[in-house]
This record gives sequence, C-alpha cells and structure tokens, in this order.
Amino acid sequence: MTSDLDLPRLTAIALDTARAAAQWVERGHRSSPSYERKQSDADLVTRFDLESEQLIRRLLGERTPHIPIVGEEQGGVPDERPTWFCDPIDGTTNFAHGHPFFGVSIGLMSAGRPLVGAVVAPALHCEWHGHVAHGATPSAAFRNGVPCSVSSNRVLSDALVGTGFSPVLRRLGHPEDNLAAFTRVSPHVRDLRRCGAAALDLCMVADGTYDAYWERRLSPWDIAAGAALVLAAGGQISSLTGGACDFTRGYLLASSPHVHLPLITLLAPDGAPTL
Repeated sequence: MTSDLDLPRLTAIALDTARAAAQWVERGHRSSPSYERKQSDADLVTRFDLESEQLIRRLLGERTPHIPIVGEEQGGVPDERPTWFCDPIDGTTNFAHGHPFFGVSIGLMSAGRPLVGAVVAPALHCEWHGHVAHGATPSAAFRNGVPCSVSSNRVLSDALVGTGFSPVLRRLGHPEDNLAAFTRVSPHVRDLRRCGAAALDLCMVADGTYDAYWERRLSPWDIAAGAALVLAAGGQISSLTGGACDFTRGYLLASSPHVHLPLITLLAPDGAPTL
C-alpha cells in the first residue's frame, strides 16, 4: 500500500545508496575503461555499470527487502507495487569517453507514479534528492542539500531546453530520431542542449537550470528518479502530446508549468509513438 510508505525515509535510503554507488563509479572516470557493446555499437556497458548495479541491489535489498528492484543491467519485472528503478550509470557513453555528464539514478515508482528520486553526479559534484507529495507528507526537492524548484521564467523565447537523440534511431534515419522536433523547437527558444544523460537533464529541470526537457523512447530506469524530482520541484510531466506520460515507453516532456503548453504545441505533430 502506498499509503504506508515513509517517503522521507525511502528518499534518504535512495540518496545514501546513490552516493555509495557514485563513489565507486567515480574510480573509473577518466580511466579509459574497457566496454562492451549491447544491442548496438552505440549502446555501451562497462564493468563499472555492472558493479554499480550489484552494489545498489545489495544496499537497497538490505534496507528495503520488501521492495522489488528493476535495473538497466540485471533487469527485473515491475508491477503495481512500489518498485525501485535504478540506472547504475546514466550516461555510460559519456563515462566511457571521460565526459563528466553522468550519474547514478535511483527512483521509486508505484503503479506508474514517480514518488522518490535520488541522483548523484560525482564528476559534477552535484546531487539531487526529493519526494512527491503523498498523504500528509509535502513535496520536497533538493540540489546539494539546498531546496530547489523549477524555473520561474514565463517566456518560451527565453527558455533553455534540453533534449536527447537515440544514437540507434539517428543512425538509421528513423522517423522518431527527434531531429524534426529539434529543428521545429529551436527557433522558439533561447537555446537547446543535448548532454546525453536523461536523469541529469531531468534534475536540471527540477533545479531550474533548464526550463524544459523532452525525449523519446526512454526506459523507466532513465527517468523514474528525475521525474519524481521534477514533480517534487513544482514541474509538470506529460507525454509529448499532452496526455499522461507512460513511463514504461518513455515519451516525455518535463518542464516548468509556464512553458509546458507552448512546447506541447511544437512537439505534438510528431509526438505520437510509432507502435
């Protein structure tokens, strides 16, 4: 029962675990770690991904043995119960190349609803944690221990917006490669960023760095933590056409309330997923 969840306690557990995993992962940064390819040349995994997830599973299993875990590397089967979703290194390609934009992401969702998020980016010396309002517990979101909230900017032309591109779809020239949407949005905003780690992009919406972020075909472990943080910080999350976001399919727009509708207008023409 979600009504029985102690979200502040679970947030603290998620943050402690993400910190421990990030400390381990940081040992491999700038070490030119060897990697293997998963389903494509652009989908990489290093030993640090595997070891980080093993550590996350052990620590969460010790402190919350009743909550199942779904992770990028070892999988798992989500259901309607509260479930941890972890990405042991979000931004593995960045990590493998020595780029600092990567992090450990741990989120709790229940029945498709994000509740708790903790993301630690060791090379950036940044961490975010928070939980969504639940019963008598109010929402709370923090960056490096300081309360944070989404951007107060009300003008789309002044907005800094993040997005992403699937390397696989981009190489194939797939209709959902996001390039058309990028071209359509670009003239209407101050600038666009593509940094290659969805969890961190969502955190930057939560702390007001970005006014918005959108992407296609993300996995639940990419976005569970960051989505919870955006909601906890006063932001909005929807599908690219403005409906409810299906976190299992990952077509997502996250933003401050002020620019959400204008961006839906720009994204909706090709926002519906190809089945």
